[in-house]
Amino acid sequence: MSFHLSDSTNEQELSEINVTPFIDVMLVLLIIFMVTVPLATVTVPIDLPIAKANVEPQLEKPIILSLNQQQELFLGNEPLPLHNLATALDQLTVNNRDMVIFFQVDKTIPYEILMNVMNQLRTAGYLKIGLVGLENKEQAEN
Repeated sequence: MSFHLSDSTNEQELSEINVTPFIDVMLVLLIIFMVTVPLATVTVPIDLPIAKANVEPQLEKPIILSLNQQQELFLGNEPLPLHNLATALDQLTVNNRDMVIFFQVDKTIPYEILMNVMNQLRTAGYLKIGLVGLENKEQAEN
């Protein structure tokens, strides 16, 4: 390594750019994009109703609305015509529309029927609706 010392005022500036930090930053960004892009894609095939969340204890008796395979509506264990849904819920909840209605639906029910019942609930003023699914894989097979 040699140095050239001169007394002249015509010194040359170092004009090289250090690209190593730039390359390091670009490689880190490339790795981040390679990891996050596959997570952002959505696949459409759906086979839902199994939930693995921990069950929290209930303070009061839940209101369970059921729609079976024959498209019959039940409030608790009692059959209920769809046009009486609002009045039956008002009686059961004592007009407390902030209560959560747990809605369990057979997985063979067409989406249109499900949305019709959900619209009836919304029209009646019940906006807090919890959809019920199975808790684990063993229950799904039985």
